[in-house]
Amino acid sequence: MYQSSEPPEPAEIGPALIAWHTKSGRHDLPWQHDRTPYRVWISEIMLQQTQVSTVIPYFERFMQRFPDVIALADAPIDEVLHLWAGLGYYARARNLHSAAKRIRDEFNGQFPTEFEVVTSLPGIGRSTAGAILSLSLDERHAILDGNVKRVLARVFGVEGSPAERRVEQALWQWAEACTPSQESTVYTQAIMDLGATVCTRSRPACDVCPLATGCIARQSGRQHELPTPKARKPRALRRSDQCWMLLAQNSDGAVFLERRPERGIWGGLWCPPEFKTESACLAYAQHHFRLKRDQTLNPLESVKHVFTHFDLEIFPLWMQGCEPTAVMESPQSLWYNARHPEGVARVGLPAPVKELLDRLTAGHV
Repeated sequence: MYQSSEPPEPAEIGPALIAWHTKSGRHDLPWQHDRTPYRVWISEIMLQQTQVSTVIPYFERFMQRFPDVIALADAPIDEVLHLWAGLGYYARARNLHSAAKRIRDEFNGQFPTEFEVVTSLPGIGRSTAGAILSLSLDERHAILDGNVKRVLARVFGVEGSPAERRVEQALWQWAEACTPSQESTVYTQAIMDLGATVCTRSRPACDVCPLATGCIARQSGRQHELPTPKARKPRALRRSDQCWMLLAQNSDGAVFLERRPERGIWGGLWCPPEFKTESACLAYAQHHFRLKRDQTLNPLESVKHVFTHFDLEIFPLWMQGCEPTAVMESPQSLWYNARHPEGVARVGLPAPVKELLDRLTAGHV
């Protein structure tokens, strides 16, 4: 095995990756066709903390409904969230919508091409802006997403967690040094592909890596130590690790939903009323809906949902034949009929809520 302790020259990285990508890179992803700044922007935001295989169907549906910035900006946020439901990290969708409205209003619907302007848009940082302009316009801009950080940390033996400012600055220096002046689009795609498919977090395929010969991590057998993981805090259950949801269903089969606050879990999505205790849920039902003498709250099978930092178990309480009293439809509430969703606005539903509504629709309760 090559035992040099010297890292490769940055100028060698670009040609090696470009040659590798020609033979082994990904060339048929949906956003690689008709590469406009808009299409690349949407794909880059969707791909943040989300796997390519998951993103593809979402991207295709999103493009069908919102083929350009104007279509996205003019759409109600509920429809945007509806098409985003299931991708998670919903602030990304809200930022997309906000940025689209700004592009419509300030730039006549044309995605800006100045780097500083792009980074000023909601939800777009330095690396994302670089990727958009590089991939769509073949401009030279360094990028530093999670995959690229891993590749550069291993190849150049950068010690420390990329979450540390000094380490991130060092990686940016390597990223700038390695980015070639020519074929920027191919290089940018290549280094992202290498991190996603070869230089993976676990079990990197060093035997087929075009950078293996000069890679410091491989030479020292430290592929699994670099980049240095961020120190993990003990995982603690949040107070909201359990909740009760009231599935109040009227005679038409519609379920009462409320819009959640933009900040917090499932921001801006629609959910049944949620409570910390079963007794609070019962009190709400008694106060807001006319209960018949023989009417009860029927507990349904719980739903478990895993978030990044905690697990949530939802205990649904189902009540049929509800007639509203104090609860009236407002901009923050509605009666949603899952059997006839075309009869109401398309809204964003968290995955576990959609599961609950699907159960009711199918009669699996």
